[in-house]
Amino acid sequence: MPDSRPTFPKRAVITGGMPYGNKNLHFGHIGGVFVPADFFARFLRDRIGKENVIFVSGTDCYGSPIMEGYRKKVESEGYTGTITDYVRANHELQRSALNAYGISLDIFEGSGLEPTKPVHAELTDKVIRRLYERGYLHKMSTRQFYDVKAGQFLNGRQVIGRCPVRGCKSEKAYADECDLGHQFDPEELINPVSQLTGTTPELRPVDNWYFDLPAFRDDLDELMDEWDADPQVRDIVTKTVRESLADPIVYIQTKFRDAFSTCEGQLPEHSVSEAEGNQSSFSVKFANWKDRDRAREVLEANGIRFRTGKTLLPLRITGNIEWGVPAPDLDGTHDLTVWVWPESLWAPISFVQTVLAQDAKSGAGRYSSDDWRDWWCADDARVYQFIGQDNIYFYCVAQPAMWKALDWGLFQDTPVANYHILFMNKKASSSGAIKPPMAEELLEYYTPEQLRCHWLSLGLDQKAVSFSPKAFDTSVSHKDKKTGEEVLVKDDPRVVDPALKESAFLTNIFNRLARSCFYGAQNVCAGHLPRMEADDDVLDACRKATLDFEKCAYGFDAHGALAVAEEFCRAANKRWGDESKAAKGDDAAYEHALANAFAELRTVTLLMHPAVPFGCEKICSYLGFEPEFFFSWENAFDTPAQLAAKLGEKPEGHALVELPPRFDFFEKHPSQR
Repeated sequence: MPDSRPTFPKRAVITGGMPYGNKNLHFGHIGGVFVPADFFARFLRDRIGKENVIFVSGTDCYGSPIMEGYRKKVESEGYTGTITDYVRANHELQRSALNAYGISLDIFEGSGLEPTKPVHAELTDKVIRRLYERGYLHKMSTRQFYDVKAGQFLNGRQVIGRCPVRGCKSEKAYADECDLGHQFDPEELINPVSQLTGTTPELRPVDNWYFDLPAFRDDLDELMDEWDADPQVRDIVTKTVRESLADPIVYIQTKFRDAFSTCEGQLPEHSVSEAEGNQSSFSVKFANWKDRDRAREVLEANGIRFRTGKTLLPLRITGNIEWGVPAPDLDGTHDLTVWVWPESLWAPISFVQTVLAQDAKSGAGRYSSDDWRDWWCADDARVYQFIGQDNIYFYCVAQPAMWKALDWGLFQDTPVANYHILFMNKKASSSGAIKPPMAEELLEYYTPEQLRCHWLSLGLDQKAVSFSPKAFDTSVSHKDKKTGEEVLVKDDPRVVDPALKESAFLTNIFNRLARSCFYGAQNVCAGHLPRMEADDDVLDACRKATLDFEKCAYGFDAHGALAVAEEFCRAANKRWGDESKAAKGDDAAYEHALANAFAELRTVTLLMHPAVPFGCEKICSYLGFEPEFFFSWENAFDTPAQLAAKLGEKPEGHALVELPPRFDFFEKHPSQR
């Protein structure tokens, strides 16, 4: 029976999210998004060819978070650089952190920095004009927060209050979105406070362009049905999106029921669902968001307090803050900029256009096509977007609708949404009370490959999981019996470090198999490959592990993929231990055992390459093969002897690089020795 294998595209774009340009990267950026994206990008390069894969990301340069960060730096630190200087400095810090963890991006630039800035500005202009021409942009007069004491309009991050969306417990909501990703109108924000003066801001009317997102409800419903049947789309995506596709509803406390009855006749057409059992509120459903908003005005005028439910609302496209991509002047509007969230949705296209243009200009010919449409519009291509769960609304609601509206032939991307990666069992953020460790700070205690393996094994595709590195655990372990002093977990040698759980596999099991092969070949094969081929049962096991790993990788199950590789490697070590012991004093039997071990080492090295590329590429180098040839899945089922044959060499003629004594392919961090 032939193997049932997943199908991969001819070309693929992988995106790794866009960190704001107001800070360096903390562990959550790297471990929660970039490492999983890099694992899949490296796997795909091996699987379909590196010329057919583009892995992109960049700094999100514009928007109110950057303006606010810059303002605070100038005021508190006396910073004298421009806002561009500020963003560029953070961009370089981000690049350094990504490089330290081996994140193999084809391009990491900035949406507002050269060389991508003009490319992104041109694409943004085309997108806005296209949406306008197709009738999906509407000019709306909405109210924006104005600080009377400061004498200025406030950008999104200069106002903080409580989220008005029913059921949301966020205490950190900005002008029109909360830190959990919920969208609302500025006038709905509860207890708004200006971050400039600490006063309550006013709401004043301003004109902006809005995308008619509610017009695509039926399209999104249909897409959710498709995604439900797609094994590559996680349940959290369709569940979260469907929450936004609900009818427009307001929830009113039962104590206002009589007051509601008094003014109900003034409301647009609606239906009422009374409170049941212990419910403290009843609900009122409307036909569309416009009717709901008219109803809100009536309810407010009658002193009736309410909260709104999730529903599709027009998506703001422009704003009047200075630091943003210029919006085209349309229908009497001038000097508007594009809101950072919409333009960040098409920024990956700008990055792909930039890297392809650079490649064409250099003549390097790194990619199979220099036309961005072959990567974003062709039937045989796919785009995989790695995101956090709090960004699902933009990437899985707003973006699909916008792609449909543009009618450029852009296919719907495959979203790969991870749950939150917690810190010490709590949600941490750079701007929150619990500060996460910065990504490069962790490298003072762990190697990049130890952390890559650990984060990939957390299973963030299934649930939110805590990252609890012992080196940063300041909780109390116990009291010292002699001194009575509290001993912290990070200082207690008896406590096992959870972050090193997977390291034992690398530094012990995987290392041992590799060293056994090389030292064994130096002893009985004169530093060459064994002359005979591996046993059939070994070849079958290699094939099965490879196919099982492929299925896991296809489904973005890095945890499962690494479990396949580890289980196989442990079995290989046991086989080697048994066979080498049985062959003691018999060089022919020992060489036979080595042939089996080399075949298994080749498989483990191929499978682990996306997770721990540095150590695997060392093994490849000592095996005497070029990485592109060795890691290509065109040769996935070939043993080292068969790879040598493809190069026109006999096993006994293929020399291995001599391994020095006590050599480690996967080293421990100096602090762990």
